[in-house]
Amino acid sequence: MKQRRILFLLPALMLLATFAFYPTVEAIRMSFWSWEGRQMLGFTGLSNYADLFARRDFFNPARFPTLGPPYGALIHSLIWMVIYLPMVAMLGLVFAVLLRDVRGSPVIKSMILIGMVVPMVVGGIVVRFMFDDPAGIINGLLRFMGLGDFTRTWTAFPNTALPALILGSVWFRVGFAMIIYSAGLELIPEELYEAARIDGASRWKTFRYITVPMVKPCTLIVVIMSTIEVFRMFDMVYVATFGGPGGSSMVLGLLLYLQAFFRLPPDIGVASAIATFLILMATAMAYFLVRRTE
Repeated sequence: MKQRRILFLLPALMLLATFAFYPTVEAIRMSFWSWEGRQMLGFTGLSNYADLFARRDFFNPARFPTLGPPYGALIHSLIWMVIYLPMVAMLGLVFAVLLRDVRGSPVIKSMILIGMVVPMVVGGIVVRFMFDDPAGIINGLLRFMGLGDFTRTWTAFPNTALPALILGSVWFRVGFAMIIYSAGLELIPEELYEAARIDGASRWKTFRYITVPMVKPCTLIVVIMSTIEVFRMFDMVYVATFGGPGGSSMVLGLLLYLQAFFRLPPDIGVASAIATFLILMATAMAYFLVRRTE
């Protein structure tokens, strides 16, 4: 019986080994070698990582005192994660709770899920036009509210390009969190809510002390998947701003692409170091979250 189970697992294990494990190990190995174009020259140890942290497009602490971007792709990705994760999780849970017993909720959920099925390349174009001036819907809303003085092409200014992209990415991915939380809410025993109503608990206390703790496993899934989404973010930024203006929206995924495929000659060693760094960050974040929920 045990051998039969292993046989059933073999196709999946072979696919994982071919398309996940081998590329990961190869990227880590390549990050320790020097390259001339696409030709491997020799083992250099950690020199690619030293070069990476010395690059201002990766890490730019000189901009910290000015409080003005660009801070480097590493800091931009961390800022993206700090804003993106709680917004996606909170909005997804709020939508799931509000639409739980609403008539016509499947239609509303389908509308929210549209962003999830839209390719991020298309999403980048949509975000660019959403924050455009004068045609964008964001600036249209500002004018409608009498705040016309604040209108601008948000993706064209260093201080607003990254926040605009983050807000756009939240809109495209909040549907995933809503579906996960909707499934989790169905598993909460109705007796808990009935007992809370009998005890006179308010809706807020019911939400805080029953709903939120009971959907904790769903929160773990949402946060881990969203973390991976942040670290692999490339296509939206590539289409919307190409990391600009002035590198103010450069993220790790785009920097990796530029080093490996856009730069002439390509810097495979540094690109592999970025890939390894992304793998380590995503793994460490997932491990930390899993341990926190145990």
